[in-house]
Amino acid sequence: MSTFSAAPTALIVHAHPEPRSFSTAQMTAATESLRAAGYRVDVLDLYADGWAPVLAREEFAPVDGPFKPQAEQMRAVREGTLDAAVRAHLDRLLAADLLVLSFPLWWFSLPAVLKGWVDRVFVMGGVFGGDHGLFGQAALAGKRAMLLFTTGGPTESFRPGGAFGPMDDFLFHIHRGMLEFVGFEVLEPVITYGPARMTDEERAAALDQVRQSVARVAAERPAPVG
Repeated sequence: MSTFSAAPTALIVHAHPEPRSFSTAQMTAATESLRAAGYRVDVLDLYADGWAPVLAREEFAPVDGPFKPQAEQMRAVREGTLDAAVRAHLDRLLAADLLVLSFPLWWFSLPAVLKGWVDRVFVMGGVFGGDHGLFGQAALAGKRAMLLFTTGGPTESFRPGGAFGPMDDFLFHIHRGMLEFVGFEVLEPVITYGPARMTDEERAAALDQVRQSVARVAAERPAPVG
């Protein structure tokens, strides 16, 4: 009797408006590295796809009384009436073994379009709450997630005593408040500091470093056997 190994799946959610940006090149390098390691890679390019980031009452069935977004998400999951685009993205999220959020760090956080993706796709009743719990009991427990991003400032600005302070301070709300909250095991982020200030040779070396970092992540977990 033969045993087959199903290739693990990575979902990369990318948020940069410029296809020629270093952020996009970094996402492409990560995609290549994961594919070389045997992953099936699913890429959501939010700007290219024209993703609508606003969680609005119009995407739900008519509401009597005040609009409570999470209550309406729960109802939509229960009744099978989730917005079609949200349902499609949620299905892709649930199918992935590894989630990679790819973005430039804007105002020390996610770009609005990516935060809006989290608002709409991390559906209450679909990934947490309802039949799911929080953190280790949420729907994405057992899966992994990581951040892949660029900064405007140099490395030394994000160290203790630096101009901005420790990078971990800025990432806590994403790591703990978004990813761990819905069950993910959060991996070390892959960060390129200040690519706009680099030479072409330095940027090429930085992309090689991204490939190596992502390859190490891919190697940490073997493909599931089924």
